[in-house]
Formats: sequence, structure tokens, C-alpha cells
Amino acid sequence: MILNGNFEANTEPFEYTLSLIGGKWKMRILFLLLLRKVLRYGELRRLLNGITHKMLSKQLNDLQNDGLIIRKEYPQIPPKVEYSLSSKGLSLMPILTEMCKWGQPYINDNANI
Repeated sequence: MILNGNFEANTEPFEYTLSLIGGKWKMRILFLLLLRKVLRYGELRRLLNGITHKMLSKQLNDLQNDGLIIRKEYPQIPPKVEYSLSSKGLSLMPILTEMCKWGQPYINDNANI
């Protein structure tokens, strides 16, 4: 990556971060968990309009494997599973908050959409 025309930067941290939160659904899931603290699978599916069962399961699995969310399963019938942010996931929240702040003044600007 070239910055200021002559400085080469290490893009590895940026690429790593994107690998954790990239895609259509991961940041939405993280943001919902920030707002609600704890959500069950069905609640996430209802809040994420348009996501399929397969995609939500994959995204939750990826986020859990990457250490961004915690999956807590209760031994009961029917099964109860809750998701929440891990400390690593919480450490991303200032970035998501800043993205929201940045988007606020442009939310009605549909010129580039």
C-alpha cells in the first residue's frame, strides 16, 4: 500500500481485521450484540432480515472461532443458545461506533448509492 505517494505501509493488520469482520453480515451481527448484549439464534435471525439459516450459522461459527463472540449453550430441552460479545469483540466496538458517527451526517445522501 502506498501512502502519501512514497511511503509503503504494512497492510497485514488491515487485511487481518477485514478477514474477521468482512462480508455482509458479520458487522451487523456484532453491532446487534453491542446494542442488545445477549441474543438467541432466533432473535438474531429475525433482526437480520434476509439472512438464511445456513449463512447465519456460518457467520456465528466464524465469529466464535475468531474469538469475537461467545456462544453459551444451556443443557435443557428445547436447547437454548445465547450469543454475546467477547472481550476481543468488545474491543472492536469503538470502531463500529465511529463508523456510525461518520455515517450519520451522510445517511440521507443517496447520490453515491
